Amino acid sequence: MDHALTYGDYMPHGMCLLWEPWLVTLWAGSDLLIFLAYTAIPIALLTILRRRTEVPHAGVVALFASFILLCGLTHLMGIVTLWYPIYPWVGWIKLATGVVSMTTAFALFRMIPDIVRLPSPAALVAANESLNAEIAAHRETLASLDQQVRERTAELEKATAALAVQAREAVHRSGNLLTVVHSLATQSARGSRYTDQFLATFLGRVQTLADTTRAIAKSDSSSAEIVQVVASGLAVLHETYGGRITSRGPALTIDPVAAQQLSLALYELTTNTQKYGLGASNSAEVEVRWTADSEKFEFAWRESGIDLTALEASSSTEGFGSKLLMRIVPRMLNGTAERTFQSGEMIYRLAAPISSVALYRTDESGGQLAARIIDTTFGLD
Repeated sequence: MDHALTYGDYMPHGMCLLWEPWLVTLWAGSDLLIFLAYTAIPIALLTILRRRTEVPHAGVVALFASFILLCGLTHLMGIVTLWYPIYPWVGWIKLATGVVSMTTAFALFRMIPDIVRLPSPAALVAANESLNAEIAAHRETLASLDQQVRERTAELEKATAALAVQAREAVHRSGNLLTVVHSLATQSARGSRYTDQFLATFLGRVQTLADTTRAIAKSDSSSAEIVQVVASGLAVLHETYGGRITSRGPALTIDPVAAQQLSLALYELTTNTQKYGLGASNSAEVEVRWTADSEKFEFAWRESGIDLTALEASSSTEGFGSKLLMRIVPRMLNGTAERTFQSGEMIYRLAAPISSVALYRTDESGGQLAARIIDTTFGLD
């Protein structure tokens, strides 16, 4: 063992270089630079391992650092042996370097399959670009969904507001309709002596209101076409007297209140003509006309070929029917009415501002949307 550690019997390496100053300096300087580099590299590797704990195969990196550091020590010993022949010590250091080098090489060969599977920089760049594109697409999708949610929310709020308005309108109109029914009952009772007479008159008027309301409910909005209102009011006369009834006028969408009032007026007129006009004379005829422009609406009922004596006598006493035709209906429509008797004809004219009769929508889309939601939710026809 002493022989393995003692070095007194050996000569320094400088003697092999003949102690040439330039050669000794070249030899020592080269080994010094190699030693410094081989010392700095392991320090850098170990610093990386300390700061980046997620580095894969950290043990192999540590083997590389040890191998390089031992290589640097052999070069440092090369400088020392120029003057001190410590060759046994240098041999042991080289042996340690060889063992660590072989271990590092063995570990490196075992890692070859894993290293080969590592993606190349180009593949990593392509993967990053693909991920960035996917992220951008997801962001666009989220932005589109967010916009759709905002639009649907605004649409729903608009529909809710429209439904609230229609609900309030329905309550208001229901109250008005009940008031009208109460008035019809009261006024019909005043002019009737017998229960059967009262019921016939009252139920006829209520049925007229019901038919008009039902026609409005079946439409797509809270309105009615005047052609339908007139046709409904004249249906009984057409079935009974056929071609002796004519009606004509432009198409016009009217307000529900106007539809109800015109229906009540038509009921009174048809009831009277069955008593004193068409029902009393085979030559009697009825002509219904209406006109409308941007300012005025006019409705005319003309009975011709009738005996005016009985009709004038019935009109001289102002019952509820006459009040309805001459006062209530015109007042409800902010208009005027007149009834004339001449040359075997009775003419009833009703005039009103077009704004009191025609329906003007200020928010068509909101009403259509509300109607669609009601139909979808409750299955209304």
